[in-house]
Amino acid sequence: MKRIINYVLIGIITVTSACSKFDEINNNPEATDKVTSAMIATRIIINLANQPTQKSFLQPYMLNKNIVWTEFVEGYQYNGFGAGSLSFTAINDAHFMMEFATTDKLAKSYEGLMYFARAVKFFEATMDLGDIPYTDALKGETDKNYFPKYDTQKDVFLGILQELELADQAFATGENFAGDPLYGGSTDRWRKLVNSYALHVLLHLSKKESDTDLNIKARFQTIIAEKPIFTSNADNYELKRTDKAGQTYPFYKVGNNFTIYPIVSSEIIDRLKSNGDRRLFYYANPSAKRIQEGKLSSDYDAYVGIDPSLVYDNILAIKNTNDYCKLNDRYTEIAEGEPTQQLSYSQLCFTIAEAAARGWINESAVDWYKKGVDASMKFIYENTPNTSQFHHDMPLDAAYRNSYVAALGDSFPTGLEARIEAIITQKYLGSYLQSEFSTYYDYRRTGYPKWKINPASSLNSEAPTKIPVRWKYPSTEFSYNPENVDEAVRRQFNGVDDINQPMWILK
Repeated sequence: MKRIINYVLIGIITVTSACSKFDEINNNPEATDKVTSAMIATRIIINLANQPTQKSFLQPYMLNKNIVWTEFVEGYQYNGFGAGSLSFTAINDAHFMMEFATTDKLAKSYEGLMYFARAVKFFEATMDLGDIPYTDALKGETDKNYFPKYDTQKDVFLGILQELELADQAFATGENFAGDPLYGGSTDRWRKLVNSYALHVLLHLSKKESDTDLNIKARFQTIIAEKPIFTSNADNYELKRTDKAGQTYPFYKVGNNFTIYPIVSSEIIDRLKSNGDRRLFYYANPSAKRIQEGKLSSDYDAYVGIDPSLVYDNILAIKNTNDYCKLNDRYTEIAEGEPTQQLSYSQLCFTIAEAAARGWINESAVDWYKKGVDASMKFIYENTPNTSQFHHDMPLDAAYRNSYVAALGDSFPTGLEARIEAIITQKYLGSYLQSEFSTYYDYRRTGYPKWKINPASSLNSEAPTKIPVRWKYPSTEFSYNPENVDEAVRRQFNGVDDINQPMWILK
């Protein structure tokens, strides 16, 4: 034992005496030893804009009825909800961006990014759950508050709208900044995003348009009249993909064992076919059975979707006939794929169209509706190789787009509810495999598109004829913050953390 101790002492002495040389040898001259504002900004922006890969990428689109999953029974496809997420760790160090900034104007730009990131994270959490910690959130380090109270959803939305306003003001007085993979640090482009996102948030408060504290109509009007917003697809809140490890399209085939399982849903295919909409030929590959029977890949009748509400065994039976549509090759065969969006110019156009239809603003609902369809088609066309493999000789070229969009004015409904349905349906069709849960939120708010619900296959056991309207609070909250989460559940849902009880914004 003594001999071992002596060897340990010798080792300690050796390491101590050589410490400075050890540090020198192990110092990487290519790496920084100091955290910068730009480094934090890059991590935060990627976290906000990125989407998961492979099967996880497609899970929101199972809930949105974009696709049918054939590996096994999938909860989201059959309206089975569990617990949601309540984590703000991605933004808990956002305030350091200002502290590390080298000029006052840079500090303002990073302040704008901080406010925007906070608004997005709190918006996503409250949209999923209802009441959440807001005022007390992220105060564990500064105030040693490890058990935050839950704010009412109304107060959370008031805070989100205020933070978006502060973000716009900060970017307006800042300067272009480093560390931005989306807009190259352009504060002008970030202002467009912040204000477009604010319109997106305001629309989700449509059931509260008479609330004087929220003042939704006036806020919407001010942004439209006075602030910069998206004006084209060049402004999209999106990540452009590359043929590099970790940067490829989320469902690209390399290393992806799940490409054999998704089928394009009839909720998508039937609507596109009935409208004579060529986006069909970019979203899907034709049915192998119908091609074998002599149909051309450019024939609308060569495309058939599967109803995602069918009992799983019936879906497998149809799959065995080969009479179904796989995803278009552009989703699996092109490493770069298309940019993945969180909010697009097309979606903003539909947001403005709906606000106009509701009478919030003095704009033409049909004109913004047409702009939304055109922007969707143009985005797809410009981000897809112009070959028959990817559009089946039915390109979304300018001549087709102009003709199709012009005709939309003739079919635009006159009644408010019919107009809302038309706008939301086109917004849905333009968001195929984009924007994660966005179209589910629109469905939950408006009831459109009218998705099929089958009680025989539903995993929503308490209400099999309905799609749940929220996720449950995470179990960790009941373990570590029980007093506050229990109070929030009592306040909102009569003490039952129920996926079928509407949150405040839906009442």
